[in-house]
Amino acid sequence: MIRSNHRQVQRMADESPFKGQTGWRRVWNAFHYSRAGLCAAYRSENAFRQEVLLAALLVPLAVLLSPNGLGLALMIGSLLLVLIVELLNSAIEATVDRISLDRHPLAKRAKDIGSAAVLLALLNVPVIWAGVLFG
Repeated sequence: MIRSNHRQVQRMADESPFKGQTGWRRVWNAFHYSRAGLCAAYRSENAFRQEVLLAALLVPLAVLLSPNGLGLALMIGSLLLVLIVELLNSAIEATVDRISLDRHPLAKRAKDIGSAAVLLALLNVPVIWAGVLFG
């Protein structure tokens, strides 16, 4: 029993010192960190602001045009996917820039792959919308 507890304590010591809250306190903290992340992305990322504007314009259109609840979920989900992928891309870019601002082939590859993911998410939107509306 003591060994098992020792392993758990050791595992916790190897983790981030910011971990440790549990239960509802953890959920509450996570909500505020997420809100802060959304605000930071909106303030500092032009692409994220543009995609939020695109979503703000297209969500009401989806509500008007969707033939059913599943179609609406798919249409809005495709827009949310763009925002999610953009947030992840922005996080990758910020991390790469934090490590070094020097030009490096691996840094370029990481940023280019993140950008490609955003492009695929954006291309997914008209495909989903066309499938729902004309399929």
